Amino acid sequence: MKVAIYGQYYLVSTEPIIKDIFVFFKNNNVEMVIESDFLKMLYEKKIIENKYNTFSSHDELDSSFDMLISIGGDGTILRAVTLVRNSGVPILGINAGRLGFLATVQKENIAEFMQFVIDKKYKISKRTLLSLTCSPENKAIEGLNFAMNEISVSRKETTSMITIDTYLNDEFLNSYWADGLIIATPTGTTGYSLSCGGPILTPDVKSLVITPIAPHNLNARPLVVPDATEIRLKVFGREEQYLVSLDSRITSVANDSILTIKKTDFEINMVEIPEETFLKTLRTKLLWGEDRRN
Repeated sequence: MKVAIYGQYYLVSTEPIIKDIFVFFKNNNVEMVIESDFLKMLYEKKIIENKYNTFSSHDELDSSFDMLISIGGDGTILRAVTLVRNSGVPILGINAGRLGFLATVQKENIAEFMQFVIDKKYKISKRTLLSLTCSPENKAIEGLNFAMNEISVSRKETTSMITIDTYLNDEFLNSYWADGLIIATPTGTTGYSLSCGGPILTPDVKSLVITPIAPHNLNARPLVVPDATEIRLKVFGREEQYLVSLDSRITSVANDSILTIKKTDFEINMVEIPEETFLKTLRTKLLWGEDRRN
């Protein structure tokens, strides 16, 4: 078995997690290829000493890899997605962060759940991504013009709201007067969209959610649309530019630019370990916090 390992170093409390993973894989003769910047950090912190093969770009992740292990929080997984891209390599998230909707394996269960990986006793949860094209072209998003959680537009360096003309499949929907607008995938509905009043969708739902950010008109509500919908945005405001974010990546875009958002032609494969399903995560971390069955 061959796995890629990617992560970020947070606190001293993260060290046992990293060591447990490396020891487990070494004892089970798993070939580990470490992201170069992460390995450099592990050497500097003296967490590990052995030599490992490395990778540094998405071009080096191919079908020879059985899985990518992401050590960190959900933000780390979103960055791991930019490495995996359309390779099809499944991602398993080890939660060294806090909430962890994507990084579902907890530090207390690493050995147990890594055994599921060795035994290939896991499922694949396919996740929709969104692509963004900008007219005129914006060089800041070339090559990384996709997002797994959401694409959003928002005001920049002003307290004034922006106006977002929104079209669905070339038919006019609405002019949102708001702080911004979020286009979320089902995966992203537990993130930014949720905090702005959007609904939660399970990952297998074939839909997208359009959620206004602090709209001026109180009757502007989140809208669920089929994921085959092409969404076109044109933004106006007092400032010459506004912000566009693709997950954690942010760039500035000039007023009057046309943004076209649609589903990508590839998906991300997330590893789902038995007993660590999306519904369990939703139930325990966001909704009720416990199993209320008698």
